[in-house]
Amino acid sequence: MKIRILSSAIEDLSDGFKFYESQRKNLGSYFLESLYSDIDSLKMKAGVHPKVFGYYRLLSKRFPYAIY
Repeated sequence: MKIRILSSAIEDLSDGFKFYESQRKNLGSYFLESLYSDIDSLKMKAGVHPKVFGYYRLLSKRFPYAIY
């Protein structure tokens, strides 16, 4: 499976990092590690997620983010 991270998604990750880091030191790093871990899990679980808007959607385990 090929995974592509759009530039708009990179901006969302950057904004999320800044937000969570402003809430508590190192929480931004934890946010990024969690989201990238969720993204990496797509390689093993490809195609098992429900389709929303024509794309497979994975909800992040720890943060209120969806990965399409």
